[in-house]
Amino acid sequence: MSSTAPTRTATEQTGAHTDEAASLIGGARSRIDVLDDRIIGLVQERMAVSAVIQEARITSGGRRVNLSREMDVLGHYREALGKPGTSLAMTLLELCRGRV
Repeated sequence: MSSTAPTRTATEQTGAHTDEAASLIGGARSRIDVLDDRIIGLVQERMAVSAVIQEARITSGGRRVNLSREMDVLGHYREALGKPGTSLAMTLLELCRGRV
């Protein structure tokens, strides 16, 4: 069975107005896709390491979350990325420890 959807050109797919720009955008998007996959892998790795830390802390009688450490993480991201870094860090912390 064949698709009836029209095939879009590279310029239509990228929003570019020239073939040269469409090619550049297509290549850059491919690079972003690779970077996104790496970022996702790193976040998953961070989640696993965080789980080990939490388990050790709880097993030793401590609390699941160390708020002073989380404040350090928030500050680090804010310093490196500005105000949006704080939101990113909060999301990472939530992924790694769940809501508290």
